[in-house]
Amino acid sequence: MTPEEIASRMDGALGARPDGQWAILPAETVQNHAAFLARLPDGSLACAWFGGTLEGKSDISAYACLLEEGADRWGPAARLTEDPDRSEQNPVIFAAPDGGLWLFNTAQPAGNQDESRVYLRPLRREGDRLASGAARDTGLPPGTFIRARPFVRDDGAWVLPLFRCNPRPGIRWTGAFDTAAIGISREGGQTWQVEEVPDSPGAVHMTPVSLGGDEMAAFYRRRQSDFVHRSESHDGGRSWSAPAPTDVPNNNSSIGVAALPDGVLAMVCNPTSAAQSGARRASLYDELEEQDDRPEAVEGCEPIWGVERAPLALCLSADGGRTFPVRYVVEDSEGTCLSNNSLDGKNKELSYPVILPRADGGLDIAYTLYRRAIRHVRLAPETVADLVQQLAGKE
Repeated sequence: MTPEEIASRMDGALGARPDGQWAILPAETVQNHAAFLARLPDGSLACAWFGGTLEGKSDISAYACLLEEGADRWGPAARLTEDPDRSEQNPVIFAAPDGGLWLFNTAQPAGNQDESRVYLRPLRREGDRLASGAARDTGLPPGTFIRARPFVRDDGAWVLPLFRCNPRPGIRWTGAFDTAAIGISREGGQTWQVEEVPDSPGAVHMTPVSLGGDEMAAFYRRRQSDFVHRSESHDGGRSWSAPAPTDVPNNNSSIGVAALPDGVLAMVCNPTSAAQSGARRASLYDELEEQDDRPEAVEGCEPIWGVERAPLALCLSADGGRTFPVRYVVEDSEGTCLSNNSLDGKNKELSYPVILPRADGGLDIAYTLYRRAIRHVRLAPETVADLVQQLAGKE
C-alpha cells in the first residue's frame, strides 16, 4: 500500500480477513506510531498512539480513539496532549483499581530521549471520545521512558515498567547507555521510587506478565538487535533477575506480550535481528533538522538501528516464555525503516505491536503501518485456538 492508499482507508471501519477482522484507525496526522491498547471499565476498547509530522518534532502529541464492543467502526481520534516545546510519545493508558483512568506519556526536546520527562494526567469519556485533564510531572528522573502497561502488586503499589535513557554529559543520545528499571508508587501515582533491573544494558521496553501466584516474567526489546530477552520475578514483581535471551530474534524494535489461559504466553514482535540483515542507520532521529554537534557514544552497548521491522508475527510459548515454537505471521512487508518519513513511501515497517486478549478467546492487536497509520487486527477465537493447539502438539 502507498501512503495515499493507506490514507484513503483510515476510516476505522472493521473489515473481514480470513483469520478475523482488521481496520486502519482514523487520524489527521501524517505520522502515527506506538499504539497502545486498553480495555476501559465500560467495556470499550481504547487505542492510544502518538502522531504529528515526524517523531521527535514538537508537533508530536498523544491521540486516542474508542471502539465500542459490538461496533463495526472505531470512533474519531482525540488529541490528549499538547506541549508546544516537546515531542510527546509512548502513551500508556492505566485503569487504576479505584476506577480512575490515567494517561502516562513521555515528553522530550527533539531527539534527546535522555532529557525526557514522564507525565501523568486523568482521562475521562466525553461522548464518543476520550478527553484528558491537566498534566502532572511524575518526578521520575530525566531520561525516563515508558512503553508497557503498569500492574498493581499485591500490596496495592502501582508498578510502572521503565527504561532509563541515562544521560551522559556532552554525548548525543543513541541508546548506548539505556537500561531497564521499574517505578513504584505507593500513593496512587503521587510519588515514585525507581529500582533498577540488574545487568540490563540495552534492555528496554520491559513488559511484565503474570505466570500465576508470585511468579512473573518480563520481556525486553534489545538495543543490540540480537534476541528478545527475559527476566524473572518470584516475589510478585518486587525483584527481578538479569535479562537473558529467549529463542526469538529482536531487531531493536518494540514487542508486546500477554498471558492467555492455561499457561500460554503470546508475544507480538518482528522476529528478525542484526545477524540476519545488513540494513543500518545512524540513529532513530536521523531526519530531524535540529543541528546537534555533540559526538555519539563510543562506549556502552553499541546499539544497532535500521534492521527491517517485519514480518509482524504472533509467537506462542508454553514454558513461561523461554521458547516460542509457534510463530504466526499477522502481516508481512519489506520492513524497511531506514527513514521515518511517512509520505515518501520508502518506510515499510510493521512495528511497535501491542496485544490484548479478549473474553471470547480472540486477540486484539495494534501496530504501526508504514509510519503512516495504526492498524488494528482482531484475530478470531477459532484462529487463536488453532494456534494454541499447534503449540500443544509441540510439547
